[in-house]
Amino acid sequence: MAEPKENDFLDDLAEAEAEEFEQSLEEMDDEAIELDSLRAERDDYKDKFMRALADAENSRKRGERARRDAEQYGGSKLARDMLPVYDNMKRAVETITDEQKAASAALIEGIELTMRQLLSTFTKHGMEVIAPEVGDKFDPQFHEAMFEAPVPGTKSGEIIQVSAEGFMLHDRLLRPAQVGVSSTPG
Repeated sequence: MAEPKENDFLDDLAEAEAEEFEQSLEEMDDEAIELDSLRAERDDYKDKFMRALADAENSRKRGERARRDAEQYGGSKLARDMLPVYDNMKRAVETITDEQKAASAALIEGIELTMRQLLSTFTKHGMEVIAPEVGDKFDPQFHEAMFEAPVPGTKSGEIIQVSAEGFMLHDRLLRPAQVGVSSTPG
């Protein structure tokens, strides 16, 4: 009968080892599940971090662009308000006669000097004059047609008169040049 006890003992031992092996498999499965869960959480945090980093970079670029635009175009309202001053001074300088120049040379010179300084200040701050000439081709990007008239000796779409010069502020149109355009049929 010693043999059955030995078999029972071996059976018990095998059963204990099987239970221990099964338990270790369960523990390994739990560890693997936990490890997979941690990896997924890590990947999720990494994704969130990368998105936050990209958002921060985009915000920085937007802020830089907004700062640059404010620097370049922040004074556009003041610049636009100064254009009638320029127009009036230009008209005044253009109407000065030779007799007036002779009689009031210092005054005329002061007005012309003020006009040059105004243009210099415009240039310093990125304003550029759009000064079309009679005979130039009408460009709706830079010109505003105030009227059309058939003028002999011109082609349709040619500028026949310049009423007011236009202005650019850096790369933006501040005011189009106001022109008359020929409507003579080709």
